[in-house]
Amino acid sequence: MSADITGLFDGEVVTHARVRDVTLPYGAGTLALITLDNGHDHTKPNTFGPRGLLELNEAIDQVAGRDDIAAVGVTGKPFIFAVGADLKGVPLIGTREDALAIAKLGHDVFRRLGELHVPTFAYVNGAAMGGGVEVALHCTYRTISSSVPALSLPEAFLGLVPGWGGTYLLPNLIGAEKALKVIIENPLAQNRQLKGPQAYELGIADAMFDAADFLEESLAWTARVLNGDVTVERAPVDKGKAWDDAVAAARWNVDGKLHGAAPSYVRALDLVAAAKDRTRDEGFAAEDEALADLIMSDELRAGLYAFDLTQKRAKRPAGAPDKSLARPVTKVGVVGAGLMAGQLALLFARRLEVPVVMTDLDQERLDKGVGHAHAEIDKLLAKGRVSADKAARLKALITGSLSKDAFAGADFVIEAVFEEMSVKQKVFAEVEAVVSDECVLATNTSSLSVTEMASGLRHPERVVGFHFFNPVAVLPLLEIVRGEKTDDAALATAFAVGKQLKKSCVLVKDAPAFVVNRILVRLLAEIVKAVDEGTPIETAERAAAPLGLPMPPFVLMGLVGPAIALHVNETLHAAFPDRFPLSANLAEMVAAGKTGVYRPDLTLDPEVVEIFSGGDAPSTEAQVLARALRALAEEIRIMLDEGVVAAPQDIDLCMILGAGWPFHLGGITPYLDRTGVSEEVNGARFLEPGVASLPADASAPRGKTARGRLPARHSEPDLTDT
Repeated sequence: MSADITGLFDGEVVTHARVRDVTLPYGAGTLALITLDNGHDHTKPNTFGPRGLLELNEAIDQVAGRDDIAAVGVTGKPFIFAVGADLKGVPLIGTREDALAIAKLGHDVFRRLGELHVPTFAYVNGAAMGGGVEVALHCTYRTISSSVPALSLPEAFLGLVPGWGGTYLLPNLIGAEKALKVIIENPLAQNRQLKGPQAYELGIADAMFDAADFLEESLAWTARVLNGDVTVERAPVDKGKAWDDAVAAARWNVDGKLHGAAPSYVRALDLVAAAKDRTRDEGFAAEDEALADLIMSDELRAGLYAFDLTQKRAKRPAGAPDKSLARPVTKVGVVGAGLMAGQLALLFARRLEVPVVMTDLDQERLDKGVGHAHAEIDKLLAKGRVSADKAARLKALITGSLSKDAFAGADFVIEAVFEEMSVKQKVFAEVEAVVSDECVLATNTSSLSVTEMASGLRHPERVVGFHFFNPVAVLPLLEIVRGEKTDDAALATAFAVGKQLKKSCVLVKDAPAFVVNRILVRLLAEIVKAVDEGTPIETAERAAAPLGLPMPPFVLMGLVGPAIALHVNETLHAAFPDRFPLSANLAEMVAAGKTGVYRPDLTLDPEVVEIFSGGDAPSTEAQVLARALRALAEEIRIMLDEGVVAAPQDIDLCMILGAGWPFHLGGITPYLDRTGVSEEVNGARFLEPGVASLPADASAPRGKTARGRLPARHSEPDLTDT
C-alpha cells in the first residue's frame, strides 16, 4: 500500500467507499453498509485504482473494530456495483515490482471482507465485472438483482487473469466446471456476459430479488440469515476427478480455438487447476505472480488497445460527416430475397422498426425470402427474446413485392443481389426510377467499386457502400464506403442508420475489397500459393495457428465459399496483379463444384488434394507464416498510403470486429510491430512503442511469462527461417 503506487495513477477516478449504519428488520441488529460510488452517473462505472482500494480499506477499518454491528454489507451506486480494476492506469506501470504491488494491494483489501469478525454480505445491484465480482466473492454471502445486465470475469479476454481472488474463490464456491464457464468459456465467446438470473443459477449469488425493492429485500434476507430463519445451502464442490476433467476440457477448448497464442487463458487455467489443492494464501500469492507477469506483457497492452478501439473509436468513427446532415429513414427497401437479403430485412425491421419491403424476380424466391425472415422472428419468440406482440409487429413490417414500385416512399434502399457489376448497375437504375431524389442507395458489395456502380445514375451522390459481414446478426462491423461522388448527406444518413442497427461503423475509401476482405484475401493468397508450390494443405493450414484466428484459413474459405473467395481474388488481381496472383488450382476446385478442402467429416477431400498436387517447392510452417506476415505488412502499409482508412487503428478495428482477430493481439498491426515484421518490410512500425505494447524502456523480466512455456510451434515466427 505504498504511496508510490498511488502516484502512478494521476488520473484515477476514485471510487469512494462510504459507510452508513442500517437497522435491520426482525431485531437482527445493525448492519454497516459500505456503498461504492465514484460520484458519477452510471455512464462512468465504479472502478478500482490504488486510491479507490485504499478508500475501501479505510472503510473496512471503520467497521473492523466495532462490537455494535451484526454484519457488514457492500453495494454499489444506482445500476452499477463495480466493474473491476481501473485499466486506464495500466500503461503507466513500468516495472514488475509496481505490477506486483498493485496485485497484492487488491488481495490485501478485498480479503479483509472475508476475515471480519462478523458475516459480510455483497448486494450486487447492477453491473459487476472483474474486480467487482471478486469483491462480492470475498464476502460471506451474496444477493443479486434480477435486472443485472452484465456480470463477468473478462480478464482473460483482455490479457489478464481474475487475479484478486477470482481463480481461487469462484471454483471453490461453485465447482471448477461452472467457474471455468465464467473464467474461460465466456471470455472466449467474445466476452459473453451473464445476466442476474444466470449468475444466480450458477450459484454465484445465494439469493435474487427484483430491482424495484432490491436493497430492502436484501436487507430483510440478511436479517433472516443472521437470525437463523434462513440457512444458505450450497452444493458441495467435487475436488476429485470432476475438477480435473473440467480443467482438461477447458484446456482442450482453449488450445483448439487459440492454439496456444494467448498466455492469459493458459495462466488462468493453471491457476484454477492448482486451486483444488492450494490454501487460500497460496492461491492468492499465485494470482499475484500471474498478474505481475501479465501486466508486464505485450499481450495485455495489446488487449487493452483492442478494448479501447471497440469501446471508443468504434463509437466515434474517424471521418464521419456531421450527424446533423443525416436524413430520417421511415421506410427501407431490400433488393433481393436470398439468405443475405433476408438477414438484412430482419435487422432493419428489428432495429429501425420501420416498414421493410423485399423484392425479387419471381414469387417463389420472394416467398422464400420473406418466409425466412418471418421464421427467424418465430425463433426469437421461442427463445423469449421478443414478445408475441413484438413478433407480430415485426412480421407485419417485413413484406415482399415483385415490383420495385413498392420502393416508392423509401428513404433507404439496399441491394443484396449477385456480385456482378452489370447486375448491380441495372438494379440501381431500376430503383432510381421509382424513389425520390434524396433516397440513399446502398450496396452490400464485398469487393466491387461503389463509384463505378453509381456512374450511370442521375444522382450518383446518393450511392454508398454498406458492407455487412456474415452472419449479419452476429458480426458487429459495418464498412461504410464513400464513392468519388457520394455526398455528405448520404454518408451521414448511412452512419446514422448503421448506428441504429447497433453496428460499429468504419469509413472506408472506395478501393478494391475495402479492408477486411482485402487483408484476408492477401493472407489466403499467400497460403494458397504455398500449397500450389507443393506445401501440404495441413502444413499451410497450421502455419497461421500463432495468429489465434477463430478458424484456420481453409476452414474460413469453406465457410465463405471457394467461389466467392475466387471472385474477390479475381477482383483484387485485376487491380493489383503482382500482389494477388490467381491460383489455377483454386479455379479448378471451384469448377469442380467443391465447397471446400474438407469433407463433412473434416478430413481432407482427396480430390481437392489431387487438384493441388504437383508442386515441387514445399515450405515449412514457419516459412509459410513468415511470408504471409510479410505480405500483410506490405499490404497494410499500401492501404494506409492509399488512404483506404484514416489510421492503423481503423485497420485493427475492422479486423477485430469483422474477422474475429483476437483481442490479445490487439489487431494485426500490433502483432506485426511486435514480431519485427513491420520494420523489416516497411522500415518502420505502424504504432509507436507503448501503443498496444510495452514501452521501450519497461523493465520487465520476460522469462516468467506464459509465452516461454508454449510449444515451439506456437511461438512467434523466426523470420530468418525462409
